[in-house]
Amino acid sequence: MEKRNIAINSNHGRVNFILSAALSAILSIGLISCSEDEEGINNQVTNENVVDDDASAISLVNGVYSHWQPLSSSFSFIIELNSNKLISFEGEESEAGPVNSRFEQEPTTWYQVKIFNHLFLGIAQANEAITTVTNSFEAGKVSKAGYNAAVGKAKFLRALAYLKLAQLWGEVPVFTEAGGSTSDRQELDVVFGQIIEDFTAAESLLNDYNGDPRVPSKQAAEALLARTYLVWGDNPLTAAQVAAIANTQTDPEFTFNASRLEKAIEYADRVINSGKLALASDFSKLYGRDYESNKLGQNEHLFTISHDGDKKDAQGNHQTHCSWTFPYQNGEHGEGYSQNHTEAADDDVYDSWKAEYPNDKRLAKTYFVELTNPETGNKHVYYSPVYTPINGKGVDQSYEDAENLEITQNSVDRIEIRYAEVLLIKAEALVQLGRNTEAAVPFNQLRTRAGIETVDAPTFDQIKREWDYEFTYEQFSVLNSYRWKDLISSIKEVSNYKHFADNWKELAEYTPDQEAYFTKVHNHLVAKYNNVRGKHYRQPIPTGLHGEDLGIAQNPGY
Repeated sequence: MEKRNIAINSNHGRVNFILSAALSAILSIGLISCSEDEEGINNQVTNENVVDDDASAISLVNGVYSHWQPLSSSFSFIIELNSNKLISFEGEESEAGPVNSRFEQEPTTWYQVKIFNHLFLGIAQANEAITTVTNSFEAGKVSKAGYNAAVGKAKFLRALAYLKLAQLWGEVPVFTEAGGSTSDRQELDVVFGQIIEDFTAAESLLNDYNGDPRVPSKQAAEALLARTYLVWGDNPLTAAQVAAIANTQTDPEFTFNASRLEKAIEYADRVINSGKLALASDFSKLYGRDYESNKLGQNEHLFTISHDGDKKDAQGNHQTHCSWTFPYQNGEHGEGYSQNHTEAADDDVYDSWKAEYPNDKRLAKTYFVELTNPETGNKHVYYSPVYTPINGKGVDQSYEDAENLEITQNSVDRIEIRYAEVLLIKAEALVQLGRNTEAAVPFNQLRTRAGIETVDAPTFDQIKREWDYEFTYEQFSVLNSYRWKDLISSIKEVSNYKHFADNWKELAEYTPDQEAYFTKVHNHLVAKYNNVRGKHYRQPIPTGLHGEDLGIAQNPGY
């Protein structure tokens, strides 16, 4: 399971906790804090609220990443577990992973607490950095280029944080260097307005993509503007709309805003027409330590969160650890038996894809069903009655014996956005607008690389399925269900899965370990089906990192 070491000093005040905690963190690592006049307004440049040069300005903003790095694998424990594709056996059933897997999350559930608080802490630190760098520029200590790079990056990261918050929690407080409340929730149009404003500023301030996806760029901002307009264009549910279905198992009606979808296409085209990005020639070379940071020079990774491992960045990306907790211990060849922290929900998520496109080059990378241990030469099966398929994207396959080494190092970077998403955003927006023939060009680029049939005019259902083919386990599942308003119907699909039915034990002969394992699979599938409600179109507003009340009104149904 994830480690829960939080290196943040904070007070426990109700309204000001988030901002005060972030400022405490800034001070604790030797950065500069703002001074305020008697009215609480920072309007005087002093030696206490400036930095001395461009390098110091960039360093100040880079501190914001300390709140993103602990979240890389945590996002999967909400976004993927709250779907029909993943379940969790993270220790005891009371742990936060299984709780999310069964749709039993509460305000105190760890992953919700962790993500929500760290995103706001990052926002507060970005606000502080923007103020300090602006003061430094006005004082002549930072150049225009230094200002652009630092403030552009700060606004980029702030916009991305607000986008994640809006997608998962809906209306949230909005506060910037200009002011605002850390507890008063704002209407969705206000939140998305701030996201658009920040990404637009980042687009104008940042340099073109230079081949290093760890550095926010003009094209990365444009790609995330395309994502933002697609999300906003699909009319996210308001609190009132969620309240109306909170205790039901009824999905709301899907609607969209045409003008926002047009903006999604516009920004996708800016990235496409820049000529800076491209699809990697080989899908299998997208994931893993030897392929990260664009080491192959193919320019598909647009923005990534860098990880050097637990010892260097406080908490590495645990995707490998969670997907491959104890290598090869599936009960075969006398090598022991363990249950991974996250598992494919059942064989069916693999079977349905294989039945439709058995030669899709992405399938074998996404799901492992058979692997050979390089140390022993023994072949291990990940398919019932032995096990369920393994989330292949969470296992580093980029170098020899990688899966055995990365479980402890956790140093694989997390991909936030890659060029393939830009193409699919454009295709989906066009299809929603009824321009299906136009959507074929970006859509078929993904299909051609995958080695499957192209189409003349993709349908909306084909677009949805393509998100699964291309991005399974890349932290899109529940966010797409929120957009498409099919959360409940998609979860109900588990009733057709192999181990959902009460007579699942009649399917095969199981060893005691296997029976215990598939009993958990059955229980989680049934819990998903029974527990999902309209309220799960939002996550619960959590407590603070130390269990305190943040003073933010709760989402409906929790």
